[in-house]
Amino acid sequence: MKHDAHAFAPFRIVPRFAAPLVRWFSNVPIDDAMDRRNAPTMQLLFALMALTLTVSWARHFAAMEIAPRMHVLFGTDMVTVACALVGIVLIRRGEFRLAVGLYLASLLLGLLLSHAVLGYQLLAVDQTSQMLALAVGGLVLGRRVLWMVFLVLMAVACAGFAADAAAAAAAGESSALAWHFLPSAFFSHFVVVVVLDRCITALRTALRESEARRAALQFEIDERERMQARLLHAQKLETMGRLASGVAHDFNNVLGVVIGYADARHRIHDIGDDPREIARDMADALEGIDASAQKGAALAQRLLCFGRSDAPPPVVLDAGALLADVQPMLRRLLPRSIALTLDLAPEALPVRLDRAQFELVVLDIASNARDAMPEGGQLRMSARRAGDHVEIVFSDTGHGMTAAEIQRAFEPFFSTKPAGKGTGLGLAATRNVVERAGGTVALESAPGLGTTVRIRLPCVEQKQGSEHLFYSTT
Repeated sequence: MKHDAHAFAPFRIVPRFAAPLVRWFSNVPIDDAMDRRNAPTMQLLFALMALTLTVSWARHFAAMEIAPRMHVLFGTDMVTVACALVGIVLIRRGEFRLAVGLYLASLLLGLLLSHAVLGYQLLAVDQTSQMLALAVGGLVLGRRVLWMVFLVLMAVACAGFAADAAAAAAAGESSALAWHFLPSAFFSHFVVVVVLDRCITALRTALRESEARRAALQFEIDERERMQARLLHAQKLETMGRLASGVAHDFNNVLGVVIGYADARHRIHDIGDDPREIARDMADALEGIDASAQKGAALAQRLLCFGRSDAPPPVVLDAGALLADVQPMLRRLLPRSIALTLDLAPEALPVRLDRAQFELVVLDIASNARDAMPEGGQLRMSARRAGDHVEIVFSDTGHGMTAAEIQRAFEPFFSTKPAGKGTGLGLAATRNVVERAGGTVALESAPGLGTTVRIRLPCVEQKQGSEHLFYSTT
């Protein structure tokens, strides 16, 4: 069972060697928090009560002869000892209130019998049992039990005064003097009860408020944990949604190229009857489909490696040769109504980037240009040196964009296309790829004047034997 830290409070001054005994006292199967805190103290009280009463009577019997009428006091004390020991057993079994009630009943019954037999005057010297009954009844069992104990103690006092009055009458003395101290006994007990009642009320009120604050704090903590869990779940869903949308966007472009190559089968009759030309055209289409499938496989591989830190490093490529390699795929992606022109510098344009990712960037830009020219137009690609950078420019003759649209064009999921036509991730992914390569990307557009995408990448200076330049990898 989990230990309550407050249960150890009464034993904090106990030496370290007594720690196992403290843990044993505190390890009780009691559900109520207040009773569980009081359980160690009551067990210790019961044990000390049983020990001291037993030792005290043993010393009395050993030192003197006990008067016969004192045997009543001995008997009531032994009943109290037995009830205290039984109370420890009951507390160990979780019956805390039954144990305390049994102890109080034996204590009060013993006081009533002893006062009825011995009288109040003889026992007035020791008021320990009366005060103990009030303290245990009030602090442990509550205010109602406190006042019940007070009433029983008044009955005990009356029984004692009655016994004293009977003894005085038997001796031929005035019995009125025996009742002389009854008001004093009533007042002293009443004052103690009132003080205990106020203390108990304040204590239990404070405990209730503390428990209410603890419950409210626990509720707030639980609510924050639930909110945090919901937020984490929403972030995971958002991340997976972005990932799925991006992958769907790239796969859509790759599949668009595949579909463009597959459409070559419908142009067989336009080629003529020459089997060699037909075979050559079909071979070109199959090679294009194979290249597109390889790009799709590379995309799937990156998806499988999502979140891993061992992604392949970028390599040095010739940007012009890369655009030339992508040109056949773009011709299949674009309809016949869109003319594709390529203007490349004669010298090498070495840049460092991921080939597969940059090919998807080119496909994204070409796909946007195609959608911006539904009735046809022209897409022009160029690559030139610009100082210590390589500038790659894509220009179309589409419907263009407004200044507000240009400002938001690179935001994820922003799209000027109608619902179901775009994901709004193409330019966001383009900027991500370009910036990771150390470059910049900018848009130039106006309504009705087309759109220009200008990409600037750092030009890699080649060192003899240090790096190998891949001009073409188709």
